[in-house]
Amino acid sequence: MGFFVGLFVGVTVGMGLIMAFARSSSNRSKIRSDLAEAIAAFARMTMEDSRKILPAEHYPSWVVFSQREKLNWLNEHLSKIWPYVDEAVSELVRSSVEPVLEQYRPVILSSLKFKKFTLGTVAPQFTGVCIIEDGEPGVSMELDMQWDGNPSIILDINTRLGVALPIQVKNIGFTGVFRLIFKPLVDELPCFGAISYSLREKKNLDFTLKVIGGDISSIPGLYDAVEGTIRDAIEDSITWPVRKIVPILPGDYSDLELKPVGALEVKLVQAKELSNKDIIGKSDPFAILYVRPLRDRTKTSKTINNQLNPIWNEHFDFVVEDASTQNLTVKIFDDEGIQAAELIGCAQMRIKDLEPGKVKDVWLKLVKDLEVQRDTKNRGQVHLELLYVPYGMESGFTNPFAPQFSMTALEKVLDVETEQPEAVEVEKAAAQKRKEVIVRGVLSVTVMSAEDLPAVDLMGKADPYVVLTMKKTEAKNKTRVVNDSLNPTWNQTFDFVVEDGLHDMLCMEVYDHDTFGKDYMGRCILTLTRVILEGEYNDSYPLEEAKSGKLNLHLKWLSQPLYRDS
Repeated sequence: MGFFVGLFVGVTVGMGLIMAFARSSSNRSKIRSDLAEAIAAFARMTMEDSRKILPAEHYPSWVVFSQREKLNWLNEHLSKIWPYVDEAVSELVRSSVEPVLEQYRPVILSSLKFKKFTLGTVAPQFTGVCIIEDGEPGVSMELDMQWDGNPSIILDINTRLGVALPIQVKNIGFTGVFRLIFKPLVDELPCFGAISYSLREKKNLDFTLKVIGGDISSIPGLYDAVEGTIRDAIEDSITWPVRKIVPILPGDYSDLELKPVGALEVKLVQAKELSNKDIIGKSDPFAILYVRPLRDRTKTSKTINNQLNPIWNEHFDFVVEDASTQNLTVKIFDDEGIQAAELIGCAQMRIKDLEPGKVKDVWLKLVKDLEVQRDTKNRGQVHLELLYVPYGMESGFTNPFAPQFSMTALEKVLDVETEQPEAVEVEKAAAQKRKEVIVRGVLSVTVMSAEDLPAVDLMGKADPYVVLTMKKTEAKNKTRVVNDSLNPTWNQTFDFVVEDGLHDMLCMEVYDHDTFGKDYMGRCILTLTRVILEGEYNDSYPLEEAKSGKLNLHLKWLSQPLYRDS
């Protein structure tokens, strides 16, 4: 009997183990199948799918989404033909860059030419390519390129002192994006009339300079002068929107060349909450602005000493060659005297985001690096007024007193019509004539009310009033005091006679009245640009240097544009 019971139990347990094993195997097989499907689904995912699952701000900084295809096949073939490419390209680069080097030759040198120029034996590596869909006729593509080459580049330099120095350019490292444009498309082989090429983006360019048989540091300032000349020459000769055109079929391709298309007027108003770079005291900020980083097109503001909330109120003009791709770049530095200035932060504004003929008032957040957009540290903000005017655009504003000369872009808006001068003429004429243009008038300011002012009294209230000051003339007015209110109403109007409306500012400071003095609560800084163009408007302005609060204002302008005699 015991035998049969043991046999039954053994068979039952065995069958159970077999069924459990089969079930486990089936489950493992299903898990492997589901995992394989998931992996296959991940393989089919696009960048858009990835961004839907996890927003970009959650990815580490080293994760880069790229739409560019790999080019291993091109690199293999380029390595084979590089000796022949080197011979052809070296002469092309030499002939195109050498005149630009001479153009930017520093004053300490009497001549600056290539003594030897070859690109060496190491071919560049193209790491990606993509087709550009910009709506333009023709075919455009961009290629990512890296090059750690061994070129043989020797500059033949003669100083004003009669000293001849052969300077070798060594240790070149380059990372960037080249754009090729096949345009115009034609009905005969090879189906395009010309190839245009340009350095679309210069991500990194490193090189060193060495005097053959000597020390370059023996002549003070020579290294920086030659290095700056090389960088300017590259920027001005081949960097986008400059395009080098290689005709393939006979024809006139002058329409493909770089031409100015408009002017950008920039008013650098102020900055706030800048990072303090000084151990003792506060930073001494100044700004550098450019559309193209060429020395003769880069603008520098004045330095405001010991101030983290500087007010500049300075005008600058820039030539625009391609409104669809160019940006205005602003970099704020701390002036360190004889030492190199330290970067506080930088910002960019795309010109294509500006409505032509309309003034845009913006506050831009400063970041450490324009390439890495995940900087969370507060470095401050910069306040700009921007106006982009394409050449030939009729403004709709009439100024019967205006003579026909080139002015700043904002002043052109007040003129009858805008002509299309050359790029250099725009900047020179604007700089020469800017101070001659004045817009006189009466500014009427109605301080209507304030909202949500910060509490400064022990009882959680305040006794606020507003002091209004014109920056250039220092003319002042102030409202009455409203007791025990964080949402005061004044409805008081003040008139200011303004001698130079385009270059003046209105500062409104809010104070808490106290028996023994006053407590500062915050301020608003306004340029007169908008009221001059619109004539009259209502708006609310947040208080700067305050945790909360805003002023509600009505502004009105009565003007008669006048011009000083030259």
